[in-house]
Amino acid sequence: MRLFIAINLSDAMKDSLISMQNALYDRGVRGNYTPEENLHLTLAFIREYPDAEPVLDALSAVLFRPFELRLEGMGRFGDLWWAGMRDSVPLAAVVRRIRRALAENNIPFDKKRFSPHITLIRKASGDMPGLAPEPVSMTVETISLMRSDRGRNGMIYTEIGTVEGEDT
Repeated sequence: MRLFIAINLSDAMKDSLISMQNALYDRGVRGNYTPEENLHLTLAFIREYPDAEPVLDALSAVLFRPFELRLEGMGRFGDLWWAGMRDSVPLAAVVRRIRRALAENNIPFDKKRFSPHITLIRKASGDMPGLAPEPVSMTVETISLMRSDRGRNGMIYTEIGTVEGEDT
């Protein structure tokens, strides 16, 4: 199974991102736009792993309090264009805890530096206009283990387990 740990986005945040994608398309930007149902914030990319249970066990040991995320800015990694997130100490802390839990359980994951972003377009062509998504916020109460499968029309992401934040 191809697995990753992510935050699934609120409807309001997805609406803002879809509006952003529409504005980019209207300005002539072409490429592979991320479908609304696939918009998410990846916290750790595990790649291929044979069994979700050990990953869910490791994830269940990660404690966090609900925290706010806010869209802010736009950028690119080559021809991959993304929407950014406002700097968030709680987000960075939960990512460190997730990665530590994976490492302690010998679950391999991509160790690239965490750069919070939501992929809007892959293989984008054209100049990046000076646009930014509406600065929508959401409260993160759940972190999800996701499975990624190649479908006939692109990737299909399926939530296979969650961890809830703890209220104090």
